[in-house]
Amino acid sequence: MSTDLQHPQHSFQQFLKDCSRLGLLRLVVTNDTAVLEVRSPLEKVFYAELPKGRYANMHSDDFEFHLNMDQVATIRFEEGQAKRGNFTTYAIRFLDGNDKSVLSAFLQWGNPGEYANGQVEAWYALQEQYGRQWHPIVEAV
Repeated sequence: MSTDLQHPQHSFQQFLKDCSRLGLLRLVVTNDTAVLEVRSPLEKVFYAELPKGRYANMHSDDFEFHLNMDQVATIRFEEGQAKRGNFTTYAIRFLDGNDKSVLSAFLQWGNPGEYANGQVEAWYALQEQYGRQWHPIVEAV
């Protein structure tokens, strides 16, 4: 399995499209003052180029999501232990140039530790396809 590779055949945009196979996710954005979490599949993503960078966007009735893809230096797959409960968590971390998480996408469960059919397998398949850690390439939008 590859680690710390750049996959020129896989763009950031393609990766986000492939993430739709993961089903329900918990998207977590954290800064020094607040944490925002929302449960949603990563789908119907659209793109815009603005003066500050190229953005991946997603809208729903409950929230809007905007990710400056140019600020994401590394994408990393991580398995962990749940903070509450005895089960494995599966996350994709979007890291900036200082290796700081700007977005985490966790597989979301119905009941703690009970993932949807095929969800964990889809996470492993994405990790196999892209590598445990990789540096995304943003296509023109």
